[in-house]
Amino acid sequence: MQEVAEYTVKVEEGKEGVNGRPSVGPVYRGTYAEDGLVELEPGMESPWQFFSDTAKRKPDYRMLGRREVVDSKVGPYVWHTYKEVYDSAVRLGSAIRSRGVNPGDRCGIYGSNCPEWIITMEACSAHAVTYVPLYDTLGPNAVEFIINHAEVSIAFAQENKIPSILSCLPKCPCLKTIVSFGDVASTLKAQAEELGVSCFSWKEFLQLENADCELPPKKRTDVCTIMYTSGTTGEPKGVIITNEALIAEVLSIDKLLFATDRVFSEEDTYFSFLPLAHIYDLTMETYCIYRASCIGFWRGDVRFLVEDLQELKPTIFCAVPRVYDRIYTGILAKVSSSGLIRKKLFEYAYDYKLANLEKGFPQDKAAPLMDRLVFEKTKLALGGRIRALSSGAAPLPKHVEEFLRVTSCSTLSQGYGLTESCGGCFSSVGNVFSMMGTVGIPMPSIEARLESVPDMGYNALSSTPRGEICLRGTTLFSGYHKRQDLTNDVMVDGWFHTGDIGEWQPNGAMKIIDRKKNIFKLSQGEYVAIENVESVYQRCPLVTSIWVYGNSFESFLVAVVVPDRKALEDWAANQGVTGDFQSLCQNLKAKKYVQDELNSIGQTHKLRGFEMLKAVHLEPNLFDIERDLITPTFKLKRPQLLKYYKDHIDQLYSQAKANKA
Repeated sequence: MQEVAEYTVKVEEGKEGVNGRPSVGPVYRGTYAEDGLVELEPGMESPWQFFSDTAKRKPDYRMLGRREVVDSKVGPYVWHTYKEVYDSAVRLGSAIRSRGVNPGDRCGIYGSNCPEWIITMEACSAHAVTYVPLYDTLGPNAVEFIINHAEVSIAFAQENKIPSILSCLPKCPCLKTIVSFGDVASTLKAQAEELGVSCFSWKEFLQLENADCELPPKKRTDVCTIMYTSGTTGEPKGVIITNEALIAEVLSIDKLLFATDRVFSEEDTYFSFLPLAHIYDLTMETYCIYRASCIGFWRGDVRFLVEDLQELKPTIFCAVPRVYDRIYTGILAKVSSSGLIRKKLFEYAYDYKLANLEKGFPQDKAAPLMDRLVFEKTKLALGGRIRALSSGAAPLPKHVEEFLRVTSCSTLSQGYGLTESCGGCFSSVGNVFSMMGTVGIPMPSIEARLESVPDMGYNALSSTPRGEICLRGTTLFSGYHKRQDLTNDVMVDGWFHTGDIGEWQPNGAMKIIDRKKNIFKLSQGEYVAIENVESVYQRCPLVTSIWVYGNSFESFLVAVVVPDRKALEDWAANQGVTGDFQSLCQNLKAKKYVQDELNSIGQTHKLRGFEMLKAVHLEPNLFDIERDLITPTFKLKRPQLLKYYKDHIDQLYSQAKANKA
């Protein structure tokens, strides 16, 4: 068996499968946890201590900033200090308690990233109240489902989200109080009060503070947050994250950065635009607070994202691959239009620095002269002060990762994590170029092993170990809220089964190569339960069979459709379109007609925007066993379908992108 070396340490041997259970590979830790996983110090019980300790140590340092808009004109960033935010959180916490919300109760938070989001989160932490992010990208009725499932009694929301909450109120008996992040229209207040719910503006609610309200004791086993994530059955799953898990994740990030790069400090500025409702950004912002860094928020409008970025000039930038791909495309376009001489200089500098990175030179020593002369200009795309980039939520295309490592003048780390692992459980080391194309090594709070998946041909004990990634450690979730059955499905003998297929690399890094179940992420981080999507489209009378395809490098779905012959021929006759069935399947009007009808069905059944089809290929022949496209029970064989239709899929993506452009 291949020995994984250099960046991982084996702590247990692999085992052959017994009693029908699959074999498992060896257990590994990252080398930075060689002496043991991250542990919490005695007395460390709540993430509130990160914030309160920083506020005491650095009261006058900048903490939260946003751009003020006056008379439709946007100004510079205006900052609140750690002490100011601390005082606001204490006041808000006592006001929450005045509404009958007690430790262990649930508080909803609904809206774009902003200072009020963080203040609400910290107020909840101060009083051991569990905060529950609410968001609507999980599908129709998700907000209503989460409020009821988590028994949310008070919800803080952006003003433009309040109507969504009001529409749920008749079916949400547990919700008694709504608080706006800002002002609230009198009409909205009246609607809420008619339904027996109190509705406050931010300023009004702060007036309810009780100066005598004491902070309750907190325990590391308390539930810090319940974060809802996609479920294969359509209902979101509530992932229970304890204080201990979030604290351990923050300390784990700190330990890895201390050993491999540079920890965050009060001199760092973080750009907050990834949703705080997702674990990735939540853990990074909690880490910023631990290290007294300042956090600048975007305006919540993608049109102004780059403008906000240029104004803030952050030193730390965390994003998803789709954002990095746009940055890559934008820089390349500027280089291409810069003239022949500048283009040649860029290419020379790129090749020179790439060669040195491949030889093992760290980022700042690979080509300092080229950085100053050539890449300093590309660095300005991110404001000009970036020192560390991080990518997560979906795989970063290798060519984009290489480009950013060469041109950004900063380290870049690609990570892998789930809500169930409290964010990052693997991370590449920014200055180790050989980890490019991988998600790196286990974080200092995690042990990992692979479990064989015989049905898919993956063997965790082979010379190239492949299998389902399984995790064990201090940052794992404590189960799915009210769903012990789902918890038991993924937690077996203390190991969390991720559903992702990984392959250990010779240097100890992990590469994600497949997905065990038919659920995947698109490039913007949205999950798609593909069988559910196909079952909706299958209701279209034009369709005999359909295979919907998407992957983590693209932001939308395409499909291969076997149309109903009679239905398509009847349409052709009505439209005056001639030709046999084979030629009809090639006809552009026919393709558009089928695609439009499918998307109409999708809208009727409330599929989300990213689940709509952007292009279709019409296949005149049924999927069959002879071509190995289906099983004897007529289930789709997805890897084989992709192999068979690979050229068509590539054409569909090219076509859809061209149409969009």
